[in-house]
Amino acid sequence: MLSSAHALGQAGEAAAADFYRQAGYTIRAQGYRHGRAEVDLIAQRGQELLVFVEVKTRSGGQYGTPETFVSARKKELFRLAATHLQEELDWRGDIRFDILALTQLSQGFRIEVFEDAFY
Repeated sequence: MLSSAHALGQAGEAAAADFYRQAGYTIRAQGYRHGRAEVDLIAQRGQELLVFVEVKTRSGGQYGTPETFVSARKKELFRLAATHLQEELDWRGDIRFDILALTQLSQGFRIEVFEDAFY
């Protein structure tokens, strides 16, 4: 078990990137920042889809499920960062906003994907 919340978050983001790679996506960015907004992970599938991923990692279910920790303000900042990146890349394909919820187990993580989680 990981001891610090920071280490747990880093391990969760690495597991999330591996999850998307194994699903056939290319990782375009991790920890993408625009102003006050941060997108944990940006994954791309071919030339048709760009996925903006909010990764939520928890050590257990005692405080609720990870996906419930994405606030309305976080979603708004997330959308602003996504809009900026689309302009920067001149992206013409589809986009999707996912929440990837990871719960730490004794061996690895339980992963739940919420595709099209908002917007």
